[in-house]
Amino acid sequence: MVFRTLEESLLFLEKHNELIRVKEEVDPNLEMAAIQLKVFASGGPALLFENVKGSAFRCASNIFGTVKRSKLLFADTIPVIQELINLKSNPAEILKKPWKYFNTGFSAIHALPKSSTNINPDFKEISISQLPLIKHWPRDGGAFVTLPQVYSEDINQPGIKHSNLGMYRIQLDGNDYILNEEVGLHYQLHRGIGVHQSMANQLGKPLKVSIFIGGPPAHSVAAVMPLPEGMSELSFAGILGNRRFRYTYDDGYCVSNDADFVIMGDVYPGDNKPEGPFGDHLGYYSLRHDFPVLKVRKVLAKKNAIWPFTVVGRPPQEDTSFGALIHELTGTALRQEIPGLKEVNAVDAAGVHPLLLATGSERYTPYNPTKQPAELLTIANRILGTGQLSLAKFLIITAGEKNIVSTSDIPGFFQYVLERIDLGRDVHFYTKTSIDTLDYSGTGLNTGSKVVLAAFGDKKRSLATEIPATFSKLVMPGIITTSLSGFQDYNIAAKEINQFALNWRENKENPAGIMLIIICDDAGFTSLNLNNFLWVTFTRSNPSHDIYGVESFIEHKHWGCRGPLIIDARIKPHHAPPLEVLPETQQSIQRLFEKNGSLYGW
Repeated sequence: MVFRTLEESLLFLEKHNELIRVKEEVDPNLEMAAIQLKVFASGGPALLFENVKGSAFRCASNIFGTVKRSKLLFADTIPVIQELINLKSNPAEILKKPWKYFNTGFSAIHALPKSSTNINPDFKEISISQLPLIKHWPRDGGAFVTLPQVYSEDINQPGIKHSNLGMYRIQLDGNDYILNEEVGLHYQLHRGIGVHQSMANQLGKPLKVSIFIGGPPAHSVAAVMPLPEGMSELSFAGILGNRRFRYTYDDGYCVSNDADFVIMGDVYPGDNKPEGPFGDHLGYYSLRHDFPVLKVRKVLAKKNAIWPFTVVGRPPQEDTSFGALIHELTGTALRQEIPGLKEVNAVDAAGVHPLLLATGSERYTPYNPTKQPAELLTIANRILGTGQLSLAKFLIITAGEKNIVSTSDIPGFFQYVLERIDLGRDVHFYTKTSIDTLDYSGTGLNTGSKVVLAAFGDKKRSLATEIPATFSKLVMPGIITTSLSGFQDYNIAAKEINQFALNWRENKENPAGIMLIIICDDAGFTSLNLNNFLWVTFTRSNPSHDIYGVESFIEHKHWGCRGPLIIDARIKPHHAPPLEVLPETQQSIQRLFEKNGSLYGW
């Protein structure tokens, strides 16, 4: 299918019973986000809000809410994208089998962006205050754009060929922003737009930025894709959407002629203001921090424009499906980039970045009679030095020969690793390093630690599958949770948990086969299901500060333990608060789900 506009794609979804129109008036202040959360949780359809309080524009959400729906939108072009990414990693393939890639080459015509001398006549100028100002969570600093396509260019090489299109969050109002004149941009300087800003700063000039909202769905996907080096997001959007990216310039600002909305402005050197808080994908708020300010020059909206949005929160959410679609599209690209890597799973339930599970080759076996992880550690270092994977805190890796274990089977993966790991040898820390900006478990913004747990060899033990009633909760074989009184500070925590470890060692009634103990605020909640265990354990801990062990030791600067590993996953005073929908908001949206409501049955 070829979609020229966002509305065309929504009509297509409606025709396939994948969209519902919400006709009742809904409030962009908390209500719309709560509706999206509820519908997504039930596996529901895309939503078109036709009556938004305080705005003349319609809104759409949950467009990418299921992998099935995303694949339906791009059914014709997903195979082409997969082939192109494979060819980018392995260009010799086209020389071996040129006939196989004939259609791929033909489709690549759509990779060429198409310029125009005239701006789309359907655009009219509006102000920020006329937009649907959607506030998602009670403590958010204001309204945010959650599906933006942020466009910038290299000031030294202006033009579309040296551009970046990324999805960075945009704060439209609140805090100290002057409404209609300023919006906040949240990005790091190592990202594409950040590199462009650094170049402009060096020349003492403002960076021209355009923010596109809406347009064909392929444009939104292109803005989040981790593309191979040298592949343009605009080219990717054209191939995925089977339609060339159409653009023009307005006073030096790039304008996507297919977008529903365009915000144009300048980022001046050193012009920062507090941005946030914002309910984020780890399931907590990211707090207020200084980020660049965009001085708004012009805001455009198409006739009958539709404002797309998503809600970011504790996973799984709609960005979970985004991640699955990206995995579907990129195929083997990561395995080709990292020799020996077989699988990697950025665990969504743990907030994506905090926990990676990986399998790889261990081909040093003839020279490794002790079956000690060797090549696995080389692969681990490559993983932690690659793109977004470098934000991981916990990387658990094991050998993946013969496909005995898969990273997608999370309980099976943990059991396989815990049956084989040597906790005295196979725990490797990286201290005082960088972590995700949105992760507040570390020692400061972007600052924390990492740990690699590597397991290889024959099964060493059987894991406990039952525990006495006097113990806390069994999460899965070999893993238990236990509650301790609230965390006060790290000095007190060290004394508490070291005493716990000593008591564990001396208690002869402790069952054999316990390899991991999670100290938490609520053992019942943490052990209730797999997602709770993953979320609590890996979002609320900083490896260097929160990992302990029974009979722990340091030998030639290497830390290990002879008994179970202990992770302190209690909430700390410096952690950001978790996200919660207000009960009154839940009650106010219930009218839509009752009989005669637009969402009855969902």
